[in-house]
Amino acid sequence: MSWQEIKKIEKEISEQVVKLESLRKQASAVPVKNYTFQTPGGKISLLDMFGKKDKLIVIHNMGQGCRFCTSWADAINGSLAHVESAFSVYLVSKDPVDVQRNFALSRQWGFQMASHGGGEYIQEQSVEAGEDNMPGIVCYERKGDQIFRKNSSAFGPGDLFNPLFHIVSLGGIGLEEFTPQYSYWRRPEKMDDGGQNLI
Repeated sequence: MSWQEIKKIEKEISEQVVKLESLRKQASAVPVKNYTFQTPGGKISLLDMFGKKDKLIVIHNMGQGCRFCTSWADAINGSLAHVESAFSVYLVSKDPVDVQRNFALSRQWGFQMASHGGGEYIQEQSVEAGEDNMPGIVCYERKGDQIFRKNSSAFGPGDLFNPLFHIVSLGGIGLEEFTPQYSYWRRPEKMDDGGQNLI
């Protein structure tokens, strides 16, 4: 494949992204009910999650057992301050709140967290129908006490939400060759500090 063909495809993708943004803006919002979640501070409703904002982003994470979901959250966390200037943002998963909290602290995430416990919310609001633990992202809007689902998208290697796979592809590394890990530290053959009590 020539450089010219690569640039042509990149341009076509950029043009399609612009078209996608326009279609998302025009998408009809669908009313949804006021679901309940669990947080370290107790129960919270979907309406409560909006806080003082009229738009809410809910990130569907499969939980600490998924390396891919972790890499998506890592990527979005890097842009969190920018996103929170326009939206309230929550990351939800099936994990219990104490597991969520400890894992978020270990990743240095700044997300507000809530657990759906694998129940009604994720079953009815999945980013793909019939998939009750599909990773992805949903945008809700609030009009008074009414909640509307505006747009949603599933997460997956090569999507528009995680730059990781696009970056490694520059080196000719394909999706089948790369799996994100929780940590890339490897124990040296010789530990200068003696290597005791290593976690």
